Amino acid sequence: MRKCCVGQTLALAATLIFSSGLGAQTAPKIAAKAEKSAASQAVPRMADGAPDFSGVWEGHMPASTRRWAIYSFTGDIPAMTPWGKSQYEATKPSWGPRAVEDSTDMVNPTTGNEIGCFPTGVPRIYVQPFPLEIIQIPGRVVELFEFNHFVRQIYTNGAHEHAKDLDPTWMGDSVGWWEGDTLVIDSIGFNDKTWLDRAGLPHSDQLHVVERITRPKRDALVVHIVIDDPKTYAKTWEGERIYQLEPDWKLTEMICEDNITFNDLKKAGKEQ
Repeated sequence: MRKCCVGQTLALAATLIFSSGLGAQTAPKIAAKAEKSAASQAVPRMADGAPDFSGVWEGHMPASTRRWAIYSFTGDIPAMTPWGKSQYEATKPSWGPRAVEDSTDMVNPTTGNEIGCFPTGVPRIYVQPFPLEIIQIPGRVVELFEFNHFVRQIYTNGAHEHAKDLDPTWMGDSVGWWEGDTLVIDSIGFNDKTWLDRAGLPHSDQLHVVERITRPKRDALVVHIVIDDPKTYAKTWEGERIYQLEPDWKLTEMICEDNITFNDLKKAGKEQ
């Protein structure tokens, strides 16, 4: 009986020694694999240490927001001034809670101009259903939008102030700077001929937009947007867009005039 127990003890000891040897060999491999995985998810950086936002990005909002994310960057209708409310009620959007069937989006409800292929403005450009490419070089971040190939150039060379004699423009005047790993973009100088989203949220020429862009991980980009327009809204409000990196994508040609012509032909065919 004793000999049997001794044999079992020796066998168990051998097994434990063999297992510990395997564990000692496996642990470094697991650690190396984890280190490699962490490195693959690390956010790339520029030579000056700033995070590199370069790449092609596609809108990728969480499932809980997709009901409204196709037309806006906020699920709420912000409190408006009497002037702002009158502008909003005069819009005829093709998306959102006030969508009108077969509607043509209007640029300016006071003039009745159809949107056609005019620039979308900021922040509406972010909710157009097309990808965005960012090119980043020292002192400048360039946003290339596939939608009609609109371009924004944000200079980050230390100038935080806008020019004093700005003319109103569709996309506004933007200056940028870094706060740690966050790119801050401050934009003013807009005309009042665009909407803030595809659902008809209006704005005036007093619009002030602040974007805070971060890259929390390699394949994700977050654009947090703050809207300040005292002529149109009762208080400052905010929203955001989340993007997913598409490393194998390239921007393709998207010509708004071709889309308009195609839609006109479809409409004409229905009426015949």
